[in-house]
Amino acid sequence: MRDSTLDAALAEVHAVYAELEKRRVDRDCRLRSECCQFRLTGLTPYLTKGEALVAARGVRAAGRRELPKRTDGACPLLHPRTGRCMIYAHRPFGCRTHFCDAAGGPYNRAEVIDLIRRLENVDARLGGNGARMLPGAVADALEELR
Repeated sequence: MRDSTLDAALAEVHAVYAELEKRRVDRDCRLRSECCQFRLTGLTPYLTKGEALVAARGVRAAGRRELPKRTDGACPLLHPRTGRCMIYAHRPFGCRTHFCDAAGGPYNRAEVIDLIRRLENVDARLGGNGARMLPGAVADALEELR
């Protein structure tokens, strides 16, 4: 894939995140991490390829080359010592739309379906195969960025 194609695709992911920010609904996340406890919530975000690549760039920006190994069922993007998201500014759409009850519950799908479609279009342009669970999607994206 050409760098210009990748850059344009990732710019579109960032544009989707910016549009979502404009649509803010009443939430109280403030870096909460209850929703990041995948084993406890039974919920794991699914990422399109573009989202995974943005997250992987966030991992790299945090000075890491790979995801930390977790045995507690928590998101691998949580810092092992602080318990905070290492890539908060690069976090995926699912994390931004707060499926976390403590932060206010999920966005209504009808409110964001157009943004989901845009992420799916980016996924197709990048040769993705649809949304995948966060740990595997980000790990593969990190490999692709090597």
